[in-house]
Amino acid sequence: MPGQIPDPSVTAGSLPSLGPLVGISATTLTEHLKYADLCNLGAMLSPLHLLGKLGKRPLPIKAEKDEEEERRKRRREKNKVAAARCRNKKKERTEYLQRESERLEMMNSELKSQIEELKHERQQLILMLNRHRPTCIVRTDSIKSPEKEANPLLEQVEAE
Repeated sequence: MPGQIPDPSVTAGSLPSLGPLVGISATTLTEHLKYADLCNLGAMLSPLHLLGKLGKRPLPIKAEKDEEEERRKRRREKNKVAAARCRNKKKERTEYLQRESERLEMMNSELKSQIEELKHERQQLILMLNRHRPTCIVRTDSIKSPEKEANPLLEQVEAE
């Protein structure tokens, strides 16, 4: 009540709506605050007022957490798809390189085989040429053949 002097043993902590002002005596409060200001202060500090503010704040936090979780899920899903795509691409590339390697190895072995056949055919042709030279009408002096082709094969033929 505005005109009465409060009991000095009553503190703000003993009044339910003034809990945040614990330790301040009622006398001190009445000296420094008008009753109207005290009512406004009490309204601002009422537990229902604080609960109203506290009740609204966790909802946006929860919504933000849900949004963040949803973003994480979308990011994980996109990453999962990208990783699968990358693995498939790597697998296809490995398979392609394996096939290409096998193809090149086959080509290499075929070419080596062809080289051996051509070497053998060359030796046969040189041998035929060397066997034909003595009977040839064309003078052998006018035909210049490398020494390494003529002599080793003739020696081989004569040795057989």
